[in-house]
Parts: sequence; C-alpha cells; structure tokens
Amino acid sequence: MMNELGFYTLAGQPKSPRDLIDEVRTGEALGLGSAFISERFNVKEAATLSGAVGAVSTRLGIATAATNHNTRHPMVTAAYAMTMHRLTDGRFSLGLGRGIAPMFKAYGLPKVTTAQLEDFVGILRRLFRGETVFAHDGPAGRYPLLSLGPDYAGEIPLTFTAFGPNSLALGGRAFDAVVLHTFFSDEARARCIRGVKQAAGRAGRDPARVRVWSCFATVGDHLPEPLRLKKTVGRMATYLQAYGDLMVETNRWDPAPLARFRADPLVSRFPGAIDAKATTEQLEQIAKLIPAEWLAPAATGSPEACVAKIENQLALGCDGVIDAAGASITLKIALELVRPAGWISKVGWGPQPLGFNIDPLVQK
Repeated sequence: MMNELGFYTLAGQPKSPRDLIDEVRTGEALGLGSAFISERFNVKEAATLSGAVGAVSTRLGIATAATNHNTRHPMVTAAYAMTMHRLTDGRFSLGLGRGIAPMFKAYGLPKVTTAQLEDFVGILRRLFRGETVFAHDGPAGRYPLLSLGPDYAGEIPLTFTAFGPNSLALGGRAFDAVVLHTFFSDEARARCIRGVKQAAGRAGRDPARVRVWSCFATVGDHLPEPLRLKKTVGRMATYLQAYGDLMVETNRWDPAPLARFRADPLVSRFPGAIDAKATTEQLEQIAKLIPAEWLAPAATGSPEACVAKIENQLALGCDGVIDAAGASITLKIALELVRPAGWISKVGWGPQPLGFNIDPLVQK
C-alpha cells in the first residue's frame, strides 16, 4: 500500500466535467496518490466520473467520497464497483455517505439510516467475495437474489464520509477508510479520529487498518481573491445551506452565527448552491456572516503556512490528507515542501502503482 497525497477532482461546482481530464493528468504528473470524486446531481454523476478518471490515469487511486447507497439498486452499485476494480487493476475504492436528507426527501428517495448503510456494506462484502445472496430481508431492503457471479470477486476497499458520532462509529466497525469533512476544527478532527479508531477496536478490528482522511482545503495567497473567496467562503456557505446544524454541532460552535446566516436576505433567497452561483460581490457580503474561526481550518497563506497546516493534520492523528481544492498550484508548492515529512494513505492500488521506489518520501 502506497503512501501519497490525495485531491478532489472537480472540486465544488465545475463549469464542465471535462475539466476532470486535465486535473487528473496534472495530479498524476505531480506524483499525487489518489483522486477523490464527490457527487452532485447535475454534471457530477459519480459512476461516469470514476470511469473517466480510470481511463486517463495509470497510477492514481480512485475513490468516491461520496456517492449514496439509496440512489442505485445494490446490483448496480456492486457492478459499478467491480467494473471499476477490474478497469483500474485494483485502484478503486467505493465511498459512501449519508447524503443530504432534505434533498432526498424532495426527490422521493428513502431516508438513509445507519442500519441501512451497515446492512448494505454487508451485502457488498458478500457480493465482492463472489457469493450469491438469497432472500435478503434487512434494513437495506428485500432482495430475492443478488449475485455478480463466482467469477467476479475482488477486494474492493469501502470508504465512508462521516460526520456525527453514529457515522464515525459505523466507519470504524464496517469500513476500510473514513473521510472527515472540510472545515473541522482541530478539536473536532481529533475527537472524530478517536471515535473512528475506538469503534474499530470495539468491533475487534485493528484500528490502524481503518484509515482516517482529513479533507482539507489548500487555498494559498497566490490565488486571486475572487477564487479564494469561492473556495473558502463559497464552499463553507454551501455546507451551511445543506447541513449547517451538523457542521455547528460537530465543531461545537455557537449556533447564533448560523441563525444570522440563514436569516440574511441574500442567503435565504439565494437560488441554489452559493459556491456555484454567487458573484464575488455576493461572496464578500456573505463573508461578513461567517466567523473567521469557522474558516480557519484550511491551508491558507504562504506556501510555508500551508505546509504547517497540512503537517498539523498529521500531528492530530490523521492517517492522510485530501486537498479539497483540487490539484492546484498551491498543492504543488505544498507537496514539494511537505512530502519528506508527511504521508498520505492511498485507498486503491495496483500491483505496480508507480514503477519506481518512493521509500525516501514516505513514512513507514
């Protein structure tokens, strides 16, 4: 298993999914280890993007972080994961998450529960072993027969994007890796790491084998101010739109600023995701509503400052760091400085991922 640095491709809301092609090639050229794929129901459908990353890369680990179990039939999801596993020679990890409850309700999709997710993972593990599942009746649903066939088996790592204590515990006992959200305070991130590792131990698993990733935005001062606003204020504002209560609860922040944020006329009447549609002027206004401490957990400032922030994530106990801002120039600069001191866990790997020895660069 290689230790490298990961990045989100098509971070936020891209103008075109074709942007992924150059991003992935750039990320691989930088020597990064893994590309993570988030999903939005417009031009960021996870299965399509996964195949694209696999097609234009040869060494990158590829993980969804995340798609959802309730938007596809279990056979479709299992076949998607197995296809990616074979297409990429074992470089793929299927990553799941709870999704956004109000959106699922609006779409007529069932509410996601911890019991459903755990049951669904159990189904996938059996299918990935080449088993046939007969007459399944559990929280994930009732299925007379599920099977990929005995010729289609493989060890496919499962990743979980987690927030609250129930999700963190589920990640520790049932998944191979856990991705922690962007803009978690140091205290929150350390607490979440402990929650995952302790849950793994209670389940009789080796806590060290459950990798915890820090999703961390690298937004250096060399970037134009409008872009920095979009990648910090815009992203945070969109999270607050979607699951602000959970962000506040997890970080143990004062909820009063969230109430003011939601009550602001610009926010309350905004037609869509703020990071996708807000102008620079609108972001400047919204920035006044978000406390500075809420935006502080990010790699900002000079390259040296970015490196210090990334190294701090490792010091907190993270097994790896994913750049939420994409394969950026900031990341390249930080990578050149931090790589001798830090390491990032790769979720997927092939038999010869790099073709050369990177022992001098990685921590054992």
